[in-house]
Amino acid sequence: MKVLITRPQPDADQFAEDCRKAGLDPVVAPLMTVRFHKDWEAPGDAGALAFTSANGVRAFAGASRVRNLAAFCVGEATAAAAGDAGFATVHAAGGDVESLANLIADNAGAVSGPIVHVAGARRAGDLIAALKERGLGARRIVAYETAEATDLPAEARSALGSGRALAAAFFSPRTAQLFLKLVDAAGLAEALTRCRAVCLSDAVADVAKRAQWRVIDTASERNAAAMIALMTARA
Repeated sequence: MKVLITRPQPDADQFAEDCRKAGLDPVVAPLMTVRFHKDWEAPGDAGALAFTSANGVRAFAGASRVRNLAAFCVGEATAAAAGDAGFATVHAAGGDVESLANLIADNAGAVSGPIVHVAGARRAGDLIAALKERGLGARRIVAYETAEATDLPAEARSALGSGRALAAAFFSPRTAQLFLKLVDAAGLAEALTRCRAVCLSDAVADVAKRAQWRVIDTASERNAAAMIALMTARA
């Protein structure tokens, strides 16, 4: 089965490699480009760091050598990026902002200082508000942004027009929404009726439902491994 991968680099290539290992045929067609900001400084008074994406980890790692703070991460993939970046103390939540806020609150006794959320310019949830509701001091640093594609990539056009079994993998509501917009602009909406949408979460699936697909599937867990397992089972 061909798998259309729409997430930004470098995550797209890593997911593609994992798909190949599982016997799938990935087509890499990122819809966004990550741009790291250069005009910010790592906080000197932080008690801990919070990351809601691997790109937040990459942005911090590129700007600061600090690794002795606890890294609270939204999910397993972000936690893996923090470990790769050299953080010794890494905590992984259940894949959404609420579970991350609960995780930080549960460990607040070991944190002496504000929680600093290293984030992108656009976010799916408000971690700072969730932490303040739990009585925790927190602030946000915007360290990167993502630029959206204005046209459907040629690789995606080719995959949709191939007539072969195709699954399109979506990791965020924003990416799914952008994909549908670009597909419609390219006049390829009808091709989706022959495709399977594979979604990381119910929130992503809710966006996918705005178009007509052959099938819309949601992973049993919020991670790439669960999405690949779902696709291989359906293949």
